[in-house]
Amino acid sequence: MSLRALWLVLALWGAVHPMYWFVTYLAGNGWDFGAMIDAWYVNDSTTGLTWDLTIAAITLTVWIVAEVAVRRNWVALLAIPATFCIGLSCGLPLYLWFRSRPVQPAP
Repeated sequence: MSLRALWLVLALWGAVHPMYWFVTYLAGNGWDFGAMIDAWYVNDSTTGLTWDLTIAAITLTVWIVAEVAVRRNWVALLAIPATFCIGLSCGLPLYLWFRSRPVQPAP
């Protein structure tokens, strides 16, 4: 398996696996997104993890924007909504998949 294919597999896994748990939680708690967000801050451990992932997601976003400005790989911007709507476990490997696209020589 190529490294590029591995990025795509990890992005898909990072989308499906966490989403299973989010949907399971929401289905059991009346689809109350506010309650799910409250659960992210239920104790110091989950609060720390929430902030860790938030800071990492912001860092990834800055990196994506900086590289897209140079590389002009506009489609890679799709990794930003994937990061904030699904999670870092999807957004990071998805960006690496976009970034590892073979470079086309300039005409």
